Amino acid sequence: MTEEKETVVAEEAETKKTEAKTASEGKPEKDKSTKLKAENKELSAQVEKLKAELAESGDKYLRMLAEYENFRKRSQKEKEGIYSDAYGDALKEILPIEDNLERAVLYSESANLADGVKMILKQFEDVLTKLGIESYGARGDTFDPVIHDAVMQTEDPDLGENTVAEVLQKGYRKGDKIIRHAVVKVANV
Repeated sequence: MTEEKETVVAEEAETKKTEAKTASEGKPEKDKSTKLKAENKELSAQVEKLKAELAESGDKYLRMLAEYENFRKRSQKEKEGIYSDAYGDALKEILPIEDNLERAVLYSESANLADGVKMILKQFEDVLTKLGIESYGARGDTFDPVIHDAVMQTEDPDLGENTVAEVLQKGYRKGDKIIRHAVVKVANV
């Protein structure tokens, strides 16, 4: 029976190995499961964090959009106000000239009418200067189609080529902006 005992002992040893193997295989499965649960929790936490950041970014975007809209409306109001104020200031400066022209008409029988009109013209030029507006266009200027409107041409040996021979209406500008083009007769085109 020694052989039988040896077979039984070998079978028991085999069973123990199998049980040990099964037990050791179960642990890695439990370890894997535990690791997966931990990773799942970590990923869920990251997802929640990203959702919170997205909501915060969306809120910031909406606030910025509202601020921009308010800024745009405020700028538009200010722009309209500035235009209105500038327009009013310009007219306020010009109105005394109209008053003086009315006075000149009342006293047109007087010998001093020409002197009065000259004074009014001087006042008008002062107002334009005060508003930053300058007149341009004089005989002898070089013709520039950007600032002059040529309505006639003439041959004049005293003047050079493309030269203003006569100013029919003065031009006005404020800085680089042309308010009214000068209407001129051009010589030797």
